[in-house]
Amino acid sequence: MAPLRLLPGLALSLAVAGAALGAAALEQHLFGRPPLEALVLAILIGTAVRTAWRPGERFAPGVQFSAKTLLEVAVALLGATVSAQAILSMGPGLLGGTLALVAAAVAGSYLVGRAFGLAPRMATLVACGNSICGNSAIAAVAPVIEAEGEEVAASIAFTAVLGVAVVLALPLLAQALHLPPKAFGVLAGLTVYAVPQVLAATAPAGALATQVGALVKLVRVLTLGPILLVLAWLYGRGERAARHGPKIGQVAPWFVLSFLALAAARSADLIPHAALRPTAEAAGQLTVVAMAGLGLGVDLKDVARAGPSVTGVVLLSLALITLLALGLIKFLAIA
Repeated sequence: MAPLRLLPGLALSLAVAGAALGAAALEQHLFGRPPLEALVLAILIGTAVRTAWRPGERFAPGVQFSAKTLLEVAVALLGATVSAQAILSMGPGLLGGTLALVAAAVAGSYLVGRAFGLAPRMATLVACGNSICGNSAIAAVAPVIEAEGEEVAASIAFTAVLGVAVVLALPLLAQALHLPPKAFGVLAGLTVYAVPQVLAATAPAGALATQVGALVKLVRVLTLGPILLVLAWLYGRGERAARHGPKIGQVAPWFVLSFLALAAARSADLIPHAALRPTAEAAGQLTVVAMAGLGLGVDLKDVARAGPSVTGVVLLSLALITLLALGLIKFLAIA
């Protein structure tokens, strides 16, 4: 695809992303932290633009490039944010329990979604978003399973709203259950979607709850790579590999392999520390642009039709994850 053909759609996606980042900065100034993250705002603004005005054909190549290629690059860069050393410091009980909980939550949430009539890809997006790391997981899973823009928009919209509600409700639940700081940190790390949201939820309980919550949350993020590999196999690449030979590129797309390679490099301390923060920020910015591109391809009517079913699945999935988290805390006797 000629680079010049990308310019109109790419410029439009960048403009929507810039508006989202500006709105998030305004939220930060007014409220101390943005109630809606920039990537959520990007897909909402992009959808609003598409609803009010349908971009012509000349915008299509750049919008598609933003929604697909830039998103794949962002997923690859996320690998540099994962450190095995920090994960192993949790101890075998909590580490193994967290990994098992994520696997059970993804499978259980997927089954709930299918029971509510969601299409397989939509059920997968909701399950991974709730069980791993919210919007970031949805954005990472979408290109692997080749989800439609409407599916991504709907799953992100509803999990984003619920994510804010969880941050507000979780301290009240911990207080009602009389959870000590460490146990509260584990609960937050297992249920809250994003690391900043974990920090916000656990801040009232003190430093111990915040540190434990962030560490458990990082373990959930670590599961993203292996889950992407499994999904790549389940959604057809495995069948192609079986027919044509066990070539690694047929089992997983390039950006999943890059994610795992960067995670290994980070764990081996091969990435300069000065590059870690810029890499994470670049991944975040590219994700915002990609979400803008996805939003520009979304028909709001399709999202509205998916609303009731997705809302029910997200709520039941979160209830399942919370019960599993409380069960793990009790099993490990975390106090």
